[in-house]
Amino acid sequence: MKILYLVRHAKSSWEYNVEDHKRPLKKRGVKDVFLVCSSLKKNVLIPDLLLSSDAVRAKTTATLFIENLELNSIDFLLQKKLYDFSGNELMNVIKSCDNSIDKLMVFGHNYAITNFVNAYGSKGIDNVPTCGFVEIHFEIDSWEELKKGVTVKTVFPKDLK
Repeated sequence: MKILYLVRHAKSSWEYNVEDHKRPLKKRGVKDVFLVCSSLKKNVLIPDLLLSSDAVRAKTTATLFIENLELNSIDFLLQKKLYDFSGNELMNVIKSCDNSIDKLMVFGHNYAITNFVNAYGSKGIDNVPTCGFVEIHFEIDSWEELKKGVTVKTVFPKDLK
């Protein structure tokens, strides 16, 4: 079995005149990370690998998750391909993961995240919100075999406020 944890980056700020790739998080985004992580701490959440888009807002979200969930000992890699909005590259990155990885956590962007959870999860979600967390279990031995799985958990900031 393979387990995938998907996290859409937290709320970003449009306050700064920077290119999209360099947009930072808003204060609300940081607060949402703390909310979601505090909810996730109740469960043992230990991925084998953490992957994130190299965009500032995704990378910062991932770093805050790592700190809050005490995942510092887990390998963390930035992947430019995860700066993806359609979901094609997200799917390709997941399918190319080494099969020794059973639990994978990926930080990325919409609409890639929403498209992926609707294509491969069992629960329809209109929109995975910023800082939204979705856990999907797959009855597969290899990431290359990726097929429809079961959406086991969703944690969205608005449900915690």
